Amino acid sequence: MGLSGSTMPNAAAKKLVDEMIASNKVVVFSKTYCPYCDMAKAALNKTGLKDFLVIELDGRNDGDSIQDYLRTLSGIRSVPQLFVDKKFIADGSKTKAMQASGELVPILKNCGAL
Repeated sequence: MGLSGSTMPNAAAKKLVDEMIASNKVVVFSKTYCPYCDMAKAALNKTGLKDFLVIELDGRNDGDSIQDYLRTLSGIRSVPQLFVDKKFIADGSKTKAMQASGELVPILKNCGAL
């Protein structure tokens, strides 16, 4: 099988994403112009969370490669993608719903982020 048309994730993107998720309790993969990304970040802020990593993919040359790899982790390629304690938790709408229902705060407290 040749390299063209390969669906294998980019090794550099995989390494970066794995390191970011492993070394941060809360990571949001986002795009600056995305209203759902803004919704997810606002929901996290409403929980009182002050310290979380946001990776804005539209400002990176490897943004597409990162999204390709995220699909292998979460099953979706779209952003935002919220990872808490090394696990995919939610997209934008679900993050907002979890914050509104009170479900998000215990998840953040459980991993020591709050």
